[in-house]
Amino acid sequence: MRTLGDGPRVTIEIEPRLNALMRRAQAGEAAAWRELLGVLSGRLTVYFGRRLSAAQAADLEDLVQETLLAIHRRRETYDPAQPFTAWAHALARYKLIDFWRRRRLRVHVPLDEMAEALWSAPDESAEARMDLDRVLGGLPERQRTLVRDVKVEGLSLAEAGARAGISEGAAKVSLHRAMAALTARMRPRED
Repeated sequence: MRTLGDGPRVTIEIEPRLNALMRRAQAGEAAAWRELLGVLSGRLTVYFGRRLSAAQAADLEDLVQETLLAIHRRRETYDPAQPFTAWAHALARYKLIDFWRRRRLRVHVPLDEMAEALWSAPDESAEARMDLDRVLGGLPERQRTLVRDVKVEGLSLAEAGARAGISEGAAKVSLHRAMAALTARMRPRED
């Protein structure tokens, strides 16, 4: 989970809302579809804005519109029993990869970033901080501190390790374990 300075933060509580809107939209409720597209538009803007360079900023709105169109065209393939955010994130990610391919760009996105919940909303930082505290609350103190330092504050592993009084390698291992634990905790349970 990551922020840029004091900017937007990840929100976990959005999944039930988006899932419910998508189910209502699939049932033919036009108002739910419009609301869903409105929410997604803002979240996609933040998602793509974080991943595009300043030189690519002019393409931001096109990427948002392409992704919304892809979601519209593929809405019947969404399974309401599955997380909506993961489904929509996959479509957004593919659109971003297609964008980079068209421009022959190679961008490295660390796998740890994929543990993020879907997009950050610019106006939900207080709620996101509470969600983050709740999610990180089950981790040991050292792992909690490393996640905050690296994923939230943006420190390097070496810097975060130095703060914690451990080596960069130990910080990397501990952070990896923390991210794996968080990912496992967020994965839906199959009963």
